[in-house]
Amino acid sequence: MIVGAGVAGLAAATALAREGWQVEIAEVGPPDATSGWGLCLTGPALRALDALGLADACLAEGCGMSAITHVDVHGEPADTVRLPRLIGARRPAMAGIARPVLHRILYAEAERRGVVVRHGLTAAAVDQDGGPVRVRLSDGTVREVALLVGADGIRSSTRDLLGLASARAFHGQMVWRALVPRPRWAVGIHQFAGKTGTAGLVPVSDGQAYVFLTENGVGLSSLPDAELAPRLRHLLEPFQGRVAELLPLISASHAVVRRPVLTDFLEGAWNRGGAVVIGEAAHAPAPQMASGAALAVEDGLVLARELGRHDSVGAGLQAFVRRRRRRCRTLVETSVTIVALERARRHHEAYPLVDSCHRLMAEPV
Repeated sequence: MIVGAGVAGLAAATALAREGWQVEIAEVGPPDATSGWGLCLTGPALRALDALGLADACLAEGCGMSAITHVDVHGEPADTVRLPRLIGARRPAMAGIARPVLHRILYAEAERRGVVVRHGLTAAAVDQDGGPVRVRLSDGTVREVALLVGADGIRSSTRDLLGLASARAFHGQMVWRALVPRPRWAVGIHQFAGKTGTAGLVPVSDGQAYVFLTENGVGLSSLPDAELAPRLRHLLEPFQGRVAELLPLISASHAVVRRPVLTDFLEGAWNRGGAVVIGEAAHAPAPQMASGAALAVEDGLVLARELGRHDSVGAGLQAFVRRRRRRCRTLVETSVTIVALERARRHHEAYPLVDSCHRLMAEPV
């Protein structure tokens, strides 16, 4: 039983089904419900997706890229990070992709592998007494399973049911995203340093891209939908260079999303008995490293492999956590450091950190 049909949950479901597991997913949201406009599949994400047979589908519907261009506060290129090509020299180093498209690809593959996804449900109680894990779902039905996987995000209720300690933190930043027509010059990620924040553009298909903006020094708050697009344009106006070309594109955007920058890392246990949490339920980096999806897909793949290598679920889960803890902690801590550098307007110090962390992530999982 997997709780959550996001990137981590669907990747884990497919990986486990490939190893012969019978898998059921409980997803509280409706079908096709995704949050946000787009994301970046870095090299490690493509490598893990390739192991699941899904990298080419993502590349076909997304936008392959190989470099991140950093632009300084004056609108001039300051640094270019060229990422390693982890799935072959003839394939891109990374890809931008629309979240709904990635969700559809992952969902279809899980169903093709026999995974059953039930919507409008979540875990309401968990009981373990040394035997099967008893999971009472929110509709009152009970499942007895050999393995329970909590893949329900940074606000994971499964993590709470298992009594695992969370250290969720807000970092005084809000991230904005808006889907726009893709400018011709956008053939890779562009990140623009500003005097009060950071902005950028990520292509997600031949015709679309998403604008992002990190707003510094703000508290947790919400804005009416009608105010989002005008506010985003206002925040982007001080940026130099090609950001000015993006402003009229946002006027045509039908929706803008604004989310707090939250991070989390479970320093203690990730598992209890036959239950474990993965993805952002265990480790949630800030978006500055664009690697949350990579960790999520890797988790699903490594979880299935470690369970296949061990005689018991408990031993497999312990091996999974040992194998993942250091890598995930490094990514989360690096992302938090970059947040602090951005808030201090020390962008030039963040560039080499981004480069070195991407190269560390390129090492074998």
